[in-house]
Amino acid sequence: MNIKKIGIFTSGGDSPGMNACIRAVVRTALTNNLKITGIKRGYQGMIENEFVNLTSRSVSNILQRGGTFLMSARSKDFLTPEGRKKAYDNLVKNEISAVVAIGGDGTFRGAIEFNKTYPDIQFIGIPGTIDNDTYGTDYTLGFDTAVNTVIDAVDKIRDTANSHHRLFFIEVMGRSSGWIAIYSGLAGGAEAVLLPEQPDSIDKLINKLEAGAKKGKTSSIVIVAEGEELGSAVEIAHQVKEKFDFYDVRVSVLGHMQRGGSPSCFDRVLAARLGVKSVEALLAGEQLKMVGLINNETTLTPFSEAVSKAPPFNKDLLRVAEILSF
Repeated sequence: MNIKKIGIFTSGGDSPGMNACIRAVVRTALTNNLKITGIKRGYQGMIENEFVNLTSRSVSNILQRGGTFLMSARSKDFLTPEGRKKAYDNLVKNEISAVVAIGGDGTFRGAIEFNKTYPDIQFIGIPGTIDNDTYGTDYTLGFDTAVNTVIDAVDKIRDTANSHHRLFFIEVMGRSSGWIAIYSGLAGGAEAVLLPEQPDSIDKLINKLEAGAKKGKTSSIVIVAEGEELGSAVEIAHQVKEKFDFYDVRVSVLGHMQRGGSPSCFDRVLAARLGVKSVEALLAGEQLKMVGLINNETTLTPFSEAVSKAPPFNKDLLRVAEILSF
């Protein structure tokens, strides 16, 4: 297919590094003598014709900015045939024959459904999600920055926990994935990490906390992934408090602060590599594939696999965390 103009959008939850990735895509397209158009607010903007032409200057001074200047949204209209028809008509009207989609599972599923009716529009995806839960890449865009944000918070909470003989339960993002939890737990020296990939019990947690208290620990940190089967950090803290009152128990839910902030060096470099590769993949005729990084090499994974397979979780991290928590 002879590509003359590329569209680019961000969809779903925002993540640090999206702006850096947009910058890489834009400048790679221009280097290859392609025109490029930004689509604001994801699939919804595609439906509502929110298109803006981009130049090299359009993406100046955004490398260090969190969020996405193209904005993001989840679109119920795109789930309907009528919505997808409007999106297609607008792509054709704007002479766009190929699209780079930065987002997660829902973004790629949308492209798969769209392609069933309109296969003449090429789609290449870039995994932009802080959860690091996408098959086909070792790291997703924004994960490293999110973990560093959590670590900064954990270090500060540790200071006050030590000062007041407290047990802190810190809830981090990860509805179905414990990557943020295990990385921040390891790097933050947590006494326990609770995450979806590892079965746990309240009694097991209390036994661990009791053992720490007997060894003279005057404070403890427990990292809880929001998808933990035992419940939220608030619910778990309440159950522990009922059975074990050695510590003054507190809860901190970090929430959406994990999505914000200037992207780390790692995420900026990752954004650059994935952005360049995405345009090169389109020019090579690739379709419905996600650009990823595996063993430090850029790769392509079919959307069908990216949305249907779970990335392997490194359980050795759990073993290391268990050893170092005593």
